[in-house]
Amino acid sequence: MNGLKTAMLMTVLTLLLVFGGAALGGRQGMTFALIFAFAINFISYFYSDKIVLKMYRAREVSENEAPVLYRIVRRLTQKAGMPMPKVYIIPDMSPNAFATGRNPNHAAVAATEGIMQLLNEDELGGVMGHELSHVRHRDILIGTVAATIAGAISYLAQMAQWAMIFGGGRGRDDDGSPFAAIAMMIVAPIAALLIQMAISRSREYAADEAGARLYGNPSALANALRKLEKGSAAIPMHATPSTSHMMIVNPLRGSALMKLFSTHPPVEERIARLESMNVRG
Repeated sequence: MNGLKTAMLMTVLTLLLVFGGAALGGRQGMTFALIFAFAINFISYFYSDKIVLKMYRAREVSENEAPVLYRIVRRLTQKAGMPMPKVYIIPDMSPNAFATGRNPNHAAVAATEGIMQLLNEDELGGVMGHELSHVRHRDILIGTVAATIAGAISYLAQMAQWAMIFGGGRGRDDDGSPFAAIAMMIVAPIAALLIQMAISRSREYAADEAGARLYGNPSALANALRKLEKGSAAIPMHATPSTSHMMIVNPLRGSALMKLFSTHPPVEERIARLESMNVRG
């Protein structure tokens, strides 16, 4: 059901982009938006991992350089029957981690220097179980594509705004609707953001559960989340909104309204779900 929900939300997000193009430019706009959607999905599929790793200055490390992290990742991948991903360290003292890659055969896990110092081995194992579950279920690709399409919709909304300011009225032969363009400016970006958040939160809950089962101890991940929430608040990470959904805890800090529109579920709720797993045994 979780996978079906994600597929439906992704479909709605893509249709929103296509119909947004139609609102701005009629049939030609729809065609452009459809081609644009295919193009950004292609780029996300093949290059998103390289882009985000370079963005955070992540450095690939060997087993000799990060023996504890390597041992944890190798044990969990063997248990899950997955290929061993590449392992990266991010030179940032804010405690966080993420996985990237389009599928288990082209995957990487990255941990900041801060998380390596903050967590013990058991807690780090819970975090890596979470990240490898993302890889196993191709959540990173889904989240990246969703964020890219949502960004494209926001860009179209900005185009609609400038068109209304400088373009004036439309001729009779133009099959784009000015009312639809106004709706595109106002409604579409909000709808795209809400859909992206729903996808991201759904995948985070699923990765928590699957990761806890993979590692074999839900309390390890629950304890890690407690520390990470406090640690990331004390030392904020210089992350971009387009990649914040990839992190195990939201690196962006802001007002209560920002938390309402967060790509991550509340940490308290995530911990409660993990502890209920532990109670059920």
